[in-house]
Amino acid sequence: MKTVPNYPVGKNLLAGKTVLVTAAAGTGIGYATAQRCAEEGCAKLVISDIHERRLNEAAERIEAATGMKPGQVLCNVTKEEDVQNLFAQAIEQMGHIDVLMNNAGLGGTKDVAEMTDDEWNIVLDVTLTGTFRCTRAALKHMYARQSGAIVNNASVLGWRAQKGQAHYAAAKAGVMAFTRCSAVEAADHNVRINAIAPSLAKHPFLVKVTTKELLDELEAKEAYGRGAEPWEMANIMIFLASDYATYLTGEVISASSQHA
Repeated sequence: MKTVPNYPVGKNLLAGKTVLVTAAAGTGIGYATAQRCAEEGCAKLVISDIHERRLNEAAERIEAATGMKPGQVLCNVTKEEDVQNLFAQAIEQMGHIDVLMNNAGLGGTKDVAEMTDDEWNIVLDVTLTGTFRCTRAALKHMYARQSGAIVNNASVLGWRAQKGQAHYAAAKAGVMAFTRCSAVEAADHNVRINAIAPSLAKHPFLVKVTTKELLDELEAKEAYGRGAEPWEMANIMIFLASDYATYLTGEVISASSQHA
């Protein structure tokens, strides 16, 4: 079964909330999440990314699709000064931050025996430590308000073995463990932290950097016989950020149509 469901109409799940979305440029889950936030009625939206041109294009596309022009802040999540500036700018533009969507991540394919320290370290720094830096900044703000929700983007590779993915899988497994531990701390301050673990979300960049043979193989393993649309992953992130998930924290939802 390869039928893609109809794109859903927004239900105002984020009505009145201010939202910050990282890694929102391009065509992946980050962008889809940002657009869905606008479609779900968020009061204000700020998006960030490391790529200036693509970030500007993302903001223009969101405005064209939803009528909401998001704020834009350049940010390299491997640099603490950039993260501090991102949160300062987001708070200045929106007044406060109700929701943080952590999407920044970096992948690649390399066998362990051939992997350099730099190749290992950059994936861990962007994917795991970047999530830590942004969460730390958000928590200091949210703790003061005794309110907030954070949603992290993990991966089923945090559970599942795949050749060439040791660095990425280790980083995403770290995101899962970090989500659980930080959520227990944040619960004392009425702040929720959850994560999704997507399996295969198809978008133009993935298609460009992945062979058709590998994509076909991965899709064949999915129960629906297809990869997810990025907005299908975004919808789960929206749910976790919404008031429909007020008793969920420290959870990692397997956003997959197969066993993780």
